[in-house]
This record gives sequence, C-alpha cells and structure tokens, in this order.
Amino acid sequence: MPRSSFSDNPLLRVSRPVSACSRCRAAKVKCDGKLPACTACEKAGRESECSAANDQFARGKERSYVAALELRVEKLERRLAFARLRKASVARHDSEAGPMAMTDSSRKDSLAKIRDAIHRKAARRREDSDVNSLMAEFGFLSVNATTRDFEPSLNSNMTFARLVLAAASNDTLPNAKNWGLPPRHNIMATIQYYMTNIYSLFPSFPESVLYAALDHVYAHDRSPRDCDFWLVYMVLAIASMAQSLVKDDDFYSSGTHFASKAMDYADRALMPGYTSQIQSLILLTQYSMLDPAHFDSWHLIGFTCRAVIDLGYHQDPPSEQVTDKAALDLRRKTFYCVYALDRAISMSFARAFSFTHGSINVAWPRASSFARRQSITGQSHPGSEPGFLLFQLRRAQSHWYQELYQSGSVPLKDPTTFVWTMCRDMKEWGDSLPASLPAGFRAWFDLELHYSFVFLLAPSERTPYITDHNRLLIFEYSLAYLEKIYDVSHSSTAGAFYTYHDALRVFFIASQFIAVLRDAEELLLSGMSIATPPSEYGRPPPPSLPPGAATLSGESIGRSLRCLQRTGTTLAKYGQRWENSVALKQSFDIISAEVVERLGVRQSLKQQASPPQSVSPPAREMRWVGVDMESIMKGNAGGNGVRGS
Repeated sequence: MPRSSFSDNPLLRVSRPVSACSRCRAAKVKCDGKLPACTACEKAGRESECSAANDQFARGKERSYVAALELRVEKLERRLAFARLRKASVARHDSEAGPMAMTDSSRKDSLAKIRDAIHRKAARRREDSDVNSLMAEFGFLSVNATTRDFEPSLNSNMTFARLVLAAASNDTLPNAKNWGLPPRHNIMATIQYYMTNIYSLFPSFPESVLYAALDHVYAHDRSPRDCDFWLVYMVLAIASMAQSLVKDDDFYSSGTHFASKAMDYADRALMPGYTSQIQSLILLTQYSMLDPAHFDSWHLIGFTCRAVIDLGYHQDPPSEQVTDKAALDLRRKTFYCVYALDRAISMSFARAFSFTHGSINVAWPRASSFARRQSITGQSHPGSEPGFLLFQLRRAQSHWYQELYQSGSVPLKDPTTFVWTMCRDMKEWGDSLPASLPAGFRAWFDLELHYSFVFLLAPSERTPYITDHNRLLIFEYSLAYLEKIYDVSHSSTAGAFYTYHDALRVFFIASQFIAVLRDAEELLLSGMSIATPPSEYGRPPPPSLPPGAATLSGESIGRSLRCLQRTGTTLAKYGQRWENSVALKQSFDIISAEVVERLGVRQSLKQQASPPQSVSPPAREMRWVGVDMESIMKGNAGGNGVRGS
C-alpha cells in the first residue's frame, strides 16, 4: 500500500484489552466487545440492551478510546486539508507576485537580518543555559561533596575522584599497566620506613588496617576492596618517594609507578561520605608534597579540608553519641592529621588556612591511643609519640600565624608582648620534648622551632616595627636553621618527613637572612654588643639566642658567607630532586649576589687589619626581599622571580 494512502486512511485497529458490557459482566460470560452489540447480546436477541449502544463506560475504556481515536483522526484530517489549501494558495500568490517580490530585495534583506539576529540570540541563550547548567552541576558537586549517591556508575564518566585529580594534577604519571606488585617480602622494608618516619607523625588510620590490607592484596583467594589497593600502593609510593635523593633514581621510579597503580582505584577510594575518603586524601596529599611535578599539594589539601568539614570532623560529636572511645580517638587523629598538613602547607606557601583556628572544637586524642606495636620511642611515655607532639606544635603555630597574617592589617596594640609570649610558648614546648625522642625527630622539631622563631620575629603588617634585638634574633635563628638544613639535605638517613616544602622554607629563611643583613649589616657584622631589652613586670622575657650563638658573635662575617654558600648548595641539592627548586636556586643567586660580594670585601678588609667600611644601604622592611613568590611557584625562572622596583 502506498505511504500516502495510509496517511489519508489510517488503520483504526486497536490492540487493547476490552471491557465487557453490563449484561455479560452480570452473567459472567466472555464478551468480545463488538459494535454495535457484542456477540452474546446479539445471540440472545437483546442488541438494544447491550451497553455498546450507549455511553455508560468511563473515560479510558475500550469504546471511548476508539471514539477518541476517531475524533483525533478527524481533527488531523481537517488540519491536513487546511494545510494543503494554504500551501496551494501561497504557491499561487508567489507565482502571481513573483516580479514584485524580486524587486523588493530590501525587505528580504531586512527579514534576513531579523532572522539572523533571532538565531544569534537563541544561540546565546542556549550557550548561557549550557554554561549555567554546567556551573550548577559543579556547584552541586561542591556543596554536596559527601553525598554517597555521588559514586562511579556505568552511565556517567564523572566521579568525585576524577574531579579531584583533574584539578590537582600537573604532569601525567607514567603508565604502570604492565608493572606488577613486587613480592611481599620485597616491600616490607618500604612499609616499615613509612610506619617509622611518616606514620609516626600522621597516624590517620589504624596500623592494623594497613597489615590487613596487605593480607587482602596478596591473598589470591580473597577479593580485596579498592580501598585496600589504594592504601597499600599509596603507602609504598610515599615511602619510596621519601627515600629518593635524585630525580629518576630507583626510589623515584618506584614511587611514581606505585602512585600510578593507585590511581586505578581512586574512584572508590575517594568516594565521598566515608572516613576512608579523608584517609585516602591524606595519603595523596602526603605524596604530592614529595612529588610536586605530578600533583599540587595546595589544591589537594583544600579538597581534604572540605571533606573534613562536610563530614563534621572539625567538631567533636555530642558526648551522648559517643559509644566507642577508640573510634572517637581515630576520628580525632584523622582530623588533626589534616589540620597539621593544612597548617604546614599554608605557611610554606604564605597563604591563608583552609579553615580558621576558632572554627574547630576537637579535643586531643587520648595519649594511650598513640601506642604502637613497637613504639619508636622505646617506652610508653604519655604524649611522647611524634604525632601528638606535631599536633601540639601545629596548634601553637596556627594561633600566632592566624593572628599575624590572617586578622587584618591593623597593627597590634602591643606587638612586642604578643611576639615574646608566642616565642616563650614555643620555647617551652621545645624544652618539654621527651629525652627518649629519636634523634631524627628531634632534629626535625628543632628545625620547626627555628622556622617558627624567624616567622614570628619577621616584620609584618601587624608587627611593622623591628628592633635591633629582633634583627639579631632573626640573624642567628636563620643562620642556625640554614646550617642544620644543609646537613639534613646531604644526609641519606635523615629520617622524619622532609618534602619539597622544605625547599620553600629554605628560600624563605634565606630571604629573611639577607633582609636583616641589608638592613643592619654594620650592626650585625661589626661585633658590637646589642643590648637585650629589659624584662618588664607582667610581660614575658625577651627571646634568647639559639644555643652557641653568643660564643660565635665575633665570626659573623665568615659565618654569614659560609651560610649563604651552603644555602645555595642546599637549594641546588633540592633542585636535583625537585625541578621546582631550580627556580628557587636561581632567584636566591640573584638576591644574594650583592650581599655575598659586600661580605667578601669586608672579610678581605678584616684580614688586612683595616677598619671595616660600612656599605649597608638604608634599613627597610622586607619579607621576601623583592621576590615574586607566585612566579617562583609556577616555575618562572626566566623572569628571575624578582618584582620590578
């Protein structure tokens, strides 16, 4: 049958259940629903009584359904006839008025312009709608970052893990599809390195969970979870990368391959709404601090803090909801691991914290919860585990950093008292470190203290004025820090957790060291005595010099020259490990060249027994000595990282 005939005469055959008429329904016999009367009523001679002849049935029954179809067909036939008539009329009109239409080109152009404008406006609306829809979806992902419905599915390529990795990834990790997991006995030393040096500082998961995950991963008769693979691979990646000394050495290669294998399980490991998500993000953040070429630690700690806040870990649960003290201790330790990482990363980049100090309400975990199978301190000493000590240190740093750098630009009413109080608290904490603390961790905490003293004493918007005594303190603590970090950078068995951020800290401390030398070169290098400010009643005493500094005051020129030379060597050493440090080394060479030259002249004059000539420029306050840190962070070594004056 031709297609046109079907459109003109559509079939009205209905494949649909029919309703029995009232007589058949009462007699409980089968009704075929024929029109105008069913077969049963027709055989009984009661055609007039068959309900098919009237409209008793409700809307949606068979007979009304057929009638609706017939009405619909009639309407369509009328519309079709009207359309054909209109088409014929328009065609006839065009044929009669053709010459006139050809001459009226301006009207056509006007209509075309109007039509194009309408199309452009519609396209803009569609584009705006698409953009708004996309932004709304990203807003939904941000606001509802912990919903458990946001998980991998076969119908969508978007997962929270892929969003995180897309935002925080730099270079692509090597392909590790053909790279298998080494035998278990070959990785136990790497696991132990992580537990001894890194887990002791960041106990974000139970130790038993790691060994259980190892059993699951290496047991062929079980089905390990994606979180088990993620935990094992990331621990191995972090421990391997922490032992790397030069880029592309065996440890570096192993670390990148372990990390690449872990990414295969990121979708489930980073699934929002679970504690395992925070723990997995902590591991990824730790790895990013060791491998800045592939991951951005600043973005990752932001995601981690957001997950902590969304799950409410920044507030202790009500006491009536606490049923398991061990689970509460784990919750608190997980939070403080994120807290410690956020404070360290933010201070290294000189940026604001992800959440303020006053927004949290989390008590310390119980000291007994830090006990391990074999405590690295050798004994059960309350609060002596490095993790608990680190939490205390970060809380103290958080207090004064937020007050000095995140509380506006109005100078403090009594900046001297505030700074001296914070220095006293930091020193008391350092003096209370247990004697049983391993040497590697003690050296690590000593560096943290020196770094904190320099940060506290350096001029800022809230403490704009600096005294001669403060300059001397910055000089001595900077020098002590740079000397110690030089030894650490050249040691293959330093222990603890040294990362790329230590290179940033070296550059910051060196900048402060150069700043005070420029501001008060004669004061610091001439050997003259600098009086200690008197201690007033009700105020803390002024900070003291680091141990051994007073006995070396007469050798300030030689110590300064050696310190600057060693700082360049330290940054060069870090540049062999992290390419991002190369820009730091180049910027340091530029800002230190003038100072090194002047110090060399002073040393030569001193050796010739001639009176030293003061060539120091006028004092000025500077924090980064004219260095554009944003340029350095982006690796813009070509611009020398120096702002225009």
